[in-house]
Amino acid sequence: MNRRQKLIILTAALLLLAGGGWFLYSSGFFRAVRSLDALRAYITNFTPYSHLLFFLVQFLSVVFAPIPSNVIAAAGGVLFGTWPAFLLTFGAVVTGSLLTFSLARALGRDFASRIVSQKLSEKYQDILRAKAPVFLTLAFLFPFFPDDMLCILAGLTALSFRRFAAIVLLARPWGLLFASALGGSTLGLSPWVMVPIGLAGAAVFLLGMKYGGKVEEFILSRLKERKTGKNE
Repeated sequence: MNRRQKLIILTAALLLLAGGGWFLYSSGFFRAVRSLDALRAYITNFTPYSHLLFFLVQFLSVVFAPIPSNVIAAAGGVLFGTWPAFLLTFGAVVTGSLLTFSLARALGRDFASRIVSQKLSEKYQDILRAKAPVFLTLAFLFPFFPDDMLCILAGLTALSFRRFAAIVLLARPWGLLFASALGGSTLGLSPWVMVPIGLAGAAVFLLGMKYGGKVEEFILSRLKERKTGKNE
């Protein structure tokens, strides 16, 4: 891709983001996102296009982090029920994740630096280069990481689009399903249950960061051995 093509794509992307940001601001989204009730009222105001708006907002939230996708998913669960909210959220988040990854891959650091702060980039870039598959999987599974920003930074690494897409499809839905279920009142957990789950998640993350590379190599080697045995 030559410099002129990159400039055209970058300009179009920035115009799209600017237009999306203006829509969210002018429609009152940034005020509504401060509480679940206000967000629910915001989405309801766009009936009969509330499903389309919900998808659009979730899609834009992937780019305009730190807008929390989980909070919007919970509001969607209240309005539409668990499964409609989850499917809309998952479709929007996957589409947005693949788009931002692709833009970062095509446009490079010029695009990424306009969205991701230098502090976040410095914090996560090295570990993404060294252990992108393991780190992204764990980061997508737990809610305390900037998932959407990591999608952009991942586009600057050597991680293939196919492998990134597989990680997104396998790891991102669980937190979104949990939030949609909470909003849809089909899943309710007391703090006494949530705290141990959070501690267990942190422990799994730390163990994964320490031994994830070895586990991944072991699994890949075993798969290669099985493939070789079948061919023989």
